[in-house]
Amino acid sequence: MSEQTKSQNEPKRRAPVVLIAGATSASGVACAKALIDAGAKVLAVGSDADRLVERMPRAAMRYQCDLTDYAAVEHLRDTIHDQHGTVDVLLHLVGGWRGGKSITGQSDEDWYFLHDSVMTTLRNTTRLFVDDLVASPAGRLAIVSSESVMNPTPSNANYGAVKAAAEHWVNAIARLFTKQAPQSAALSWVVKALTDKSADDAPAGYTPVSFLATAAVELLEPEAAKLNGTRVALPKA
Repeated sequence: MSEQTKSQNEPKRRAPVVLIAGATSASGVACAKALIDAGAKVLAVGSDADRLVERMPRAAMRYQCDLTDYAAVEHLRDTIHDQHGTVDVLLHLVGGWRGGKSITGQSDEDWYFLHDSVMTTLRNTTRLFVDDLVASPAGRLAIVSSESVMNPTPSNANYGAVKAAAEHWVNAIARLFTKQAPQSAALSWVVKALTDKSADDAPAGYTPVSFLATAAVELLEPEAAKLNGTRVALPKA
């Protein structure tokens, strides 16, 4: 049998299905572009339909969804399964930042905002898609965390505490993967702050979203399974 015939008879490799939560952010846009260029099928999820159309023109599908609503995310999962099958990669890029003046300036309003935008969306999406990641030949979960988790300051207490909780949740999933899916990985990317500026123009210490996008593409490699349960510090400008 010729090499050409063998190649023709081999089943076509399925493109990895990547679900990006928070797809219309600068991070989401950069990751989507890089992943699509790498051959992945990108499904974009955001809260605003117009922004999805504007910023995600190349996505295989765009979904408007309130990720703080468990029932809405459950419907999203069922729709994705019907249209595309199971998901291989979940990039959780939903978040936001709120600071304050010392401990007494850590407001309840900011706390509830951060808890909903970071933790609630992470819990909902992972509870409903984790079985996909376990079953995938290369399941991946990644979030963007903060240096403030290991370097707490009074003015950043709300934000750092929520990010620490998010990392704990991801590490719990990593433990699950260790037991049930050693080919999969759950990890936290760590940055001081992200910027949509180029490496030449970015503020010192910031991580350009292009660096995040490169890390997202690297997740598609089988070797990325060894990153399970780790905190990965991304390069800075």
